[in-house]
Amino acid sequence: MNWLTWSLLSAVFAGLTAILAKVGVKDVDSHLATAIRTGVVLVFAWGVTLATQPASAILGISSKTWLFLILSGLATGCSWLCYFRALQLGEVGKVAPIDKLSVVFVLILAALFLGESLTWKTALGGSLITAGAILLAWR
Repeated sequence: MNWLTWSLLSAVFAGLTAILAKVGVKDVDSHLATAIRTGVVLVFAWGVTLATQPASAILGISSKTWLFLILSGLATGCSWLCYFRALQLGEVGKVAPIDKLSVVFVLILAALFLGESLTWKTALGGSLITAGAILLAWR
């Protein structure tokens, strides 16, 4: 499978996540719900990793890679805590579009820090995503 197939699968599973999480946070503290979800992700991710990679692969990871993966994990944790709290307080049909503004932030941050192109197409796409998020969130 190529990157597009994996990206579409990611979008489908992210959509399912929003619906399942909205039901899951109904009668429980959002932080506890995030912790339970994170525990499941942890076990699942390590299961897949250990089934497909030798355990010795961990030893070959550089300290720079460790640092950035840890920072990414912290950002993910913060995102999930905020997302679950937002789902608990708001409608999933309003929360999810605002959450997808992450795409716009990715485009901007990738241009600033990774030197990726910020072309008229990315600017237009980002603008359309922003407009769509606003339209869906404030209907």
